[in-house]
Amino acid sequence: MCCGGCAKCLGVTLIPLSILCVLANILLFFPGGTIEISDNISDEVWYFGGILGSGVLMVFPVLVFLGLKNNDCCGCCGNESCGKRFAMFSSIIFAAVGIVGAGYSFIVSVVALNRGPKCNTDRNNTSIWTYPFYNGEYLTDHNLWDKCQSPESIVPWNLTLFSLLLIMSGVQLVVCAIQAINGLFGAICGDCKCCGCCGGNGTV
Repeated sequence: MCCGGCAKCLGVTLIPLSILCVLANILLFFPGGTIEISDNISDEVWYFGGILGSGVLMVFPVLVFLGLKNNDCCGCCGNESCGKRFAMFSSIIFAAVGIVGAGYSFIVSVVALNRGPKCNTDRNNTSIWTYPFYNGEYLTDHNLWDKCQSPESIVPWNLTLFSLLLIMSGVQLVVCAIQAINGLFGAICGDCKCCGCCGGNGTV
């Protein structure tokens, strides 16, 4: 497959991942599936890891990756090698943007999972909202989940959504890293032939 064709496949892969990350982040604003005031939402939700990191910032590499197929083996000022090299080099830059965005979402998710959710810990229904877990201990001891009295099911809610963000942002990291390597080969080769599928005349 040509470098541009590979980039297009990677761009298509990023689209559903980005949409799911944005949706997961939005759902985190409704802890336990209920509507809570903003002060009772975990701080990590407000970092917008899924919306900004894996969502908005991922738009730029997606658009560039998808557009590379159209630039595959085309020229710039009549020079095929120049056009190919410039297009693939630009993809490396935007792949780096994607890596930064996905990395940000990944780190936020790790911190959120380790810290645990913010919840009401008072059994007498007085509002004592805090973070009752430390160093991810609740991940291996489900008995500790009883510390959270409300919102209902807040622990599995946060655990599931942040785990999804962790996995999907991790996949985005891998995809963008692959394109960075793919773009490097494309920038060095200068045409599709060096990428393994095109003939010497620049056609597939």
